[in-house]
Amino acid sequence: MATIQWFPGHMAKALRQIKEQMPLVDIVFELVDARVPYSTQNPEIDRMAGDKPRLLIMTKTDLADPETTARWIDFFERNGQPVLALDSRAHQVANKVTNKAQQILKDRMKAELEKGMQKRAIRAMCVGVPNVGKSTLLNHLIKKNVAATGNRPGVTTGQQWLRSSAALELLDTPGVLWPKFATQTQAKMLALSGAIKDSLYPKDDVAIFALDYLRKNRPQELISRYRLSSTSLDEDVLTPDLLLEITKKMGMRDDYDRASERLIFEMRRGKLGTFTLEDPADSEGNAVDE
Repeated sequence: MATIQWFPGHMAKALRQIKEQMPLVDIVFELVDARVPYSTQNPEIDRMAGDKPRLLIMTKTDLADPETTARWIDFFERNGQPVLALDSRAHQVANKVTNKAQQILKDRMKAELEKGMQKRAIRAMCVGVPNVGKSTLLNHLIKKNVAATGNRPGVTTGQQWLRSSAALELLDTPGVLWPKFATQTQAKMLALSGAIKDSLYPKDDVAIFALDYLRKNRPQELISRYRLSSTSLDEDVLTPDLLLEITKKMGMRDDYDRASERLIFEMRRGKLGTFTLEDPADSEGNAVDE
């Protein structure tokens, strides 16, 4: 089984730039994928931010399991972490984010006014792993297509300041990972969510990981999508054999690499229903199905 890891030089450079800019901002907006809300938090950002106020923004909630998303919101709030769960395409996103930031920083902004300082915009840094939806969110916040978007990692390649309103200024940063993943389970979750470049991991390993989750948590969607019989998911059927059966159902004969890629893409796009790979019941954020 190949080891999954991705930390190219441009990410190391981006992390250095984030560290340099951190003192200039009032708050950090850390975007995490609602389907992988624990493992898409970058430990390097946590270290760099220190005591800086942070707003955790859960993106892609339309693709995540709503009940599990609600549990994650409760988990973060109980641990003192301000959080918003958003479908970045929905209306009123800008108001929700701005109001939450003002609420978090109200004491600091009030103190500045009492010192005779002029009222000013909140300066926020937007960070997140690749393909977490930063550019999509930013375009809604500023109501213009200024930040490039795409359903692949690495679309944003440099920092840029953007103005959302008179109340909020945003520093966009490239999507960054960290030098070493905690476990290969975490790496597979990141790959399945689209945070890792698709050419850099073995598709069949990630597809098998996805199938292990689906046969336990979304068996009916799996059967329906690939026209499987109920016996296909019997306990004595090994997951690699199930992948081979799905490959044939797709009309790809024994090209399980291509079938693995299609299964991964279809799961990302919600073709197999909503899903969340992590549950707050495990305080360390391990996968639902190890």
